Amino acid sequence: MLMLHTILTIIFFAPLIGSVIAGLFGRQVGRAGAQYATITGVAISMVLSAYVFYEFVLNGHATYNASLYTWLVSDGVKFEIGFLIDELSATMMLVVTFVSLMVHIYTIGYMDHDEDYDHSNPYYQRFFSYISLFTFSMLSLVMANNFLQLFFGWEAVGLVSYLLIGFYMKRESAIQANFKAFLVNRVGDFGFILGIAVVFVYFNTMDYQEFFNQLATNKDVMIEIIPGVEWSMITLMLILLFVGAMGKSAQMPLHVWLPESMEGPTPISALIHAATMVTAGIFMVARLSPAFELSETALSVVLITGALTAFMMGLLGLIQNDIKRVVAYSTLSQLGYMTAAMGASAYAAGMFHVLTHAFFKALLFLAAGSVIIAMHHIQDIRQMGGMRKYMPITYAAMLIGSLALIGFPGFSGFFSKDSILLSLGETERAGATFAYVLLMAGVFITAFYSFRMFFLVFHGEESEYVKTHEIKESPWVVTVPLILLAIPPAVMGIPMIE
Repeated sequence: MLMLHTILTIIFFAPLIGSVIAGLFGRQVGRAGAQYATITGVAISMVLSAYVFYEFVLNGHATYNASLYTWLVSDGVKFEIGFLIDELSATMMLVVTFVSLMVHIYTIGYMDHDEDYDHSNPYYQRFFSYISLFTFSMLSLVMANNFLQLFFGWEAVGLVSYLLIGFYMKRESAIQANFKAFLVNRVGDFGFILGIAVVFVYFNTMDYQEFFNQLATNKDVMIEIIPGVEWSMITLMLILLFVGAMGKSAQMPLHVWLPESMEGPTPISALIHAATMVTAGIFMVARLSPAFELSETALSVVLITGALTAFMMGLLGLIQNDIKRVVAYSTLSQLGYMTAAMGASAYAAGMFHVLTHAFFKALLFLAAGSVIIAMHHIQDIRQMGGMRKYMPITYAAMLIGSLALIGFPGFSGFFSKDSILLSLGETERAGATFAYVLLMAGVFITAFYSFRMFFLVFHGEESEYVKTHEIKESPWVVTVPLILLAIPPAVMGIPMIE
């Protein structure tokens, strides 16, 4: 146990140490020092997370729950920093660290071709510091064994996303985008902190295990917000917590910040959309699933919200011409699928889609970034065309990512989406039929906008820009992460085939 505690502590703090070195000592260590410090820290976390994944998911290790230290004791209630490691958190730890490592490596090549800042200033070191801090914040969230640490990680990913979306601080659109992300997430987080306040008042604890142990005795508690009108305390608490998830995981109507996050550099678009901030809300609902199972009303709200988001955001993806925005709206739509799965009590199916989506969405964003590098930062797909012969690796990566996204048979997305749709078809929860129809329609919409983008970029007639400019494959620091990220979407479904 002592060895495991040490391993978890190293996983937790390694990205933070790299971030501090790059952020506070960036001028001293230089560009190379910043990238090596952060990549080493995240790589250590990834390797050790793979060991934790092996032990807890593949080897069936018993759930590990322990506190690192006690931060505060107030009126007998302990506020602690600690770890709760089980199959859910072990899976998220591996996904977060692996995708983050690929993004760190990819960033070296992408920022070398970035024309939006002066390479003589410390922006490069700052960017590496931010993305490593983002990784630490997400690890804090998924490894937490209490609501205090969950809230810390929750707010930390929001803060770092604000810094990264507005990374090009001299660009007006970037400043407006990060301000919108910050404000919209504050709306969601207001509901989230009220939900945690309900937990504190009625359960008198911040610890997950103590909270779960008290659910049975508190499930019938009624409260009056409006005099004379009784509400189920559990239902109110869960809906308030889900409002926080609506902000972080971009569910309607708190979805408006996510497409604007495209103003940040492409590597951070991949990190936000694939494995960190947007999956925080889905993870939180899955972590608190024993509580959600006590409220049919809360689950129906989750189910219908997810289905509407999946369908409506897919429709908006049809009319986008910016290559990054097409992928962004697909993220919004897929988050709707995950949320709907949670509402149908199909927590395993929803988390499986989180897992598959993390890899193919990171792949799609980094492939889009490769195209943007080749097009000298032109992002309009109408100015592309016929790029297949110039960029064979990027073409293959985008094809694999797109096939996984649409749920083509044999690819990872097929199995995770199929599990969600089957679960919705079986449930009798209020709103399930409505949600099932919307998600089935969303499958066809996803295929349409995904391959509209794919064919406009890589097939058809070459645009004037492509004809008159040198288009070439990206350097190895860009293509190697693409190749590595293309493997999971192609092979993850194999164990599902009988």
